[in-house]
Amino acid sequence: MPSAPFIEPDRECTLCPRLVEFRTSNKTEYPDYFNGAITSFGAMDAPFLIIGLAPGLKGANKTGRPFTGDFSGALLFKCLEQMGWANDKNQNTPGDGFELIGTCVTNAVCCVPPQNKPTAAEVNNCRPFLLSRLDHMPNVKILMALGRLAHDSTLRTFGLRLADYKFGHAARHLLPNGLILVDSYHVSRYNVNTGVLTEDMFMDALRLVEREITA
Repeated sequence: MPSAPFIEPDRECTLCPRLVEFRTSNKTEYPDYFNGAITSFGAMDAPFLIIGLAPGLKGANKTGRPFTGDFSGALLFKCLEQMGWANDKNQNTPGDGFELIGTCVTNAVCCVPPQNKPTAAEVNNCRPFLLSRLDHMPNVKILMALGRLAHDSTLRTFGLRLADYKFGHAARHLLPNGLILVDSYHVSRYNVNTGVLTEDMFMDALRLVEREITA
């Protein structure tokens, strides 16, 4: 049983002054956006948790739902649907009836950072939320880190040495607590446009996750 109540950030979270300042400026420039800390999306009883970097300015920061509204989410959710881990109702807007199946998504940092680059202190401030999410997912078996920052934050959440778990696309790591961490390059437009990640590469990483879940 979890040792503490489940916590996620308040929409107006004040833990990170730089992110609060950026959020305040966004409220002026984009008054119709969600402009707040983004909570996780998916079922608490899921065996699979995907951990991203941070909300996109015109994605989750706009819609209030992780990976919703931008290129990254479109690719992620398309691939999850192909795997049978999401329904076919994603319209990139909240309330569209889109649901994940046996999967949950969250971010290492809950508020959109300037230039999509959170500081180490901001990652540290959000780590209790990731830890609480993990602590309250009784069936979680597989973690997928989208990008090195999410990989590093996940390892630090468990107090593990980064040097012992090298990041690499479709790399598989058995953690001391029995969880399996699978890495993937982030599903960002930049990575896809530069050829760092293709849809086929991402599907290969998801198929590795599928094998681990059914093992």
